[in-house]
Amino acid sequence: MASSLSRSLLRRLARPHKAFYRSIASSAVDEKISAVGYHVNGGPSFMRGTVFWEPNKPLTVEEFHMPRPKSGEVLIRTKACGVCHSDLHVMKGELPFASPCVVGHEITGEVVDHGAHTDSGIIKRFPVGSNVVGAFIMPCGNCFFCVKGQEDLCEAFFAFNRARGTLYDGETRLFLRSNGKPVYMYSMGGLAEYCVVPANALAVLPESLPYTESAILGCAVFTAYGALRHAAEMRAGDAVAVIGVGGVGSSCLQIARAFGASEVIAVDIQDDKLHNAKMLGATHTVNAMKEDAVDKIKEITGGMGVDVAIEALGKPLTFMQCTKAVRDGGKAVMIGLAATSAVAEIDITRLVRRQIKIIGSYGARARQDLPQIVKLAQSGIFNLKNTVSRKCKFEEANQAYEDLDHGKIVGRAVVEIM
Repeated sequence: MASSLSRSLLRRLARPHKAFYRSIASSAVDEKISAVGYHVNGGPSFMRGTVFWEPNKPLTVEEFHMPRPKSGEVLIRTKACGVCHSDLHVMKGELPFASPCVVGHEITGEVVDHGAHTDSGIIKRFPVGSNVVGAFIMPCGNCFFCVKGQEDLCEAFFAFNRARGTLYDGETRLFLRSNGKPVYMYSMGGLAEYCVVPANALAVLPESLPYTESAILGCAVFTAYGALRHAAEMRAGDAVAVIGVGGVGSSCLQIARAFGASEVIAVDIQDDKLHNAKMLGATHTVNAMKEDAVDKIKEITGGMGVDVAIEALGKPLTFMQCTKAVRDGGKAVMIGLAATSAVAEIDITRLVRRQIKIIGSYGARARQDLPQIVKLAQSGIFNLKNTVSRKCKFEEANQAYEDLDHGKIVGRAVVEIM
């Protein structure tokens, strides 16, 4: 995923629109619904969720009151949740976020309920029992950017969810069963047995696609699609380099191939990831520990550099490599999140004279893009099986994040919750 906005910037974003956000809260029929006593169609009134308490401390599994959806929201029985570096940044204290919280933002599941007074069109589109996939950016659908079709910049998402850990009425849907205390939500708080998702962030998942592997469509593939479709505006015949080919980077390789790239160059420092990249569509691989990545990319492209380079790690060194790897007039697209203090250098004169374009990209546009991503997956264009390199149980989530932190996961790990 891409660069993060600071808390102060989020507050500044929200200020001009306070009246708008107040109108969202005041229009909610049930301003503050107690979670206590809510049953799903006569079923359970509580669930388990995995809680992050403070940086560098292990996650714990806790019991919650059943999360209750409000108008325009859907309650999902979570089937699978991806293990993403964005969660890890929060867990390590590198990105500020409200705590305690439930992490996990890359989910598939089954619709089990709708919020009171939800529009009939939403209920018809996502009936109880239907399979769905959720995007990590959950657009409000009404702010300045959503109306312009730029849902990946949704003001409500950043001002409420990323700044406060809530949904758009300013409240979480998660409350501990033991004492009723609130727990915040990173996106939908997907690393739990049930989660509440705004309907704008959902797409129907065809029965032909598996729950587990399809979880990556909502973040890893979603982020890759947004980077190449919108930020890079990639065209057939472009040469593309991807620096960092983990879960998101390996999805970039497949999107680039699907969009007709002439060359797809995978750059990493682990041979096992580069081997996997070849199976996912890379035409060339570069081990940056063994050779100069920029020099090798230029050698492969006849001295020119690539039309599009994607940086998927969020590190100052790879940021600089990404800008140097593109041809004159080329596009360097940054999707890797970094610690809030991280900065990177760039050759200013080359940037100006050779018209290098540096673009940040954070996810994609849920209502426009997620259904298209599902269609591409259904067509077989993605090798979901090879991208998901590990499946683990709910109780093994902690170990999965630890292994991710130590570079032991080749592609994407997914927690099976079903």
